[in-house]
Amino acid sequence: MIVRQVMTPDPVTVQAGTSIKAALCLLDEHDISSMPVVDEEGRIRGVVSEADLIRDLVTPDPRLHEIPVVDPGPPQHRYVDEVMTTRAVTVRPDTDLVDAVELVTSLGVKCLPVVDDNDVVVGVVSRRDVVRTLARADEALEQEVDSLLVSAGFRDWMVDVNDGVARIVGPESPQDQALARVLVRTVPGVVSVSVA
Repeated sequence: MIVRQVMTPDPVTVQAGTSIKAALCLLDEHDISSMPVVDEEGRIRGVVSEADLIRDLVTPDPRLHEIPVVDPGPPQHRYVDEVMTTRAVTVRPDTDLVDAVELVTSLGVKCLPVVDDNDVVVGVVSRRDVVRTLARADEALEQEVDSLLVSAGFRDWMVDVNDGVARIVGPESPQDQALARVLVRTVPGVVSVSVA
């Protein structure tokens, strides 16, 4: 699978200079945990997350302290570009999904902006996108695999998908089996292929 197959296209973005409050409202409205920060042309400038936005906004509750808490005054930061991560880790639409998953798991980030050759944000791939893809129903995967094989000329092949593992039974030609294996591995949600 490649990133393009599972990413969320046209993601929610925010421009540098947007207030922290406005960014918080966008995260809440769209039920997301982070978003790319872009310039006027849509090019990536950074990423702003929930943690970046809330870090300085929650102050001690005075009711819980015997000695009065000093009012910290207005928040130190007011705009997303003051709190965002400026070195955004990005991927391209044609990046192998395995590489994107390695990045999100090793870096501990929840999503990666997907950018084109001009660094314009064209999507976001999140852990949630990958989970959604891997959780696809076996019946849906089976239908998609069957349609793909039929369109490739493998009409008489039998397909069974169980827990994301596709088992294909058909002609015994090693070349046909190799081609079928490659085709079926491109179906989002198929985790393994066996050909008999």
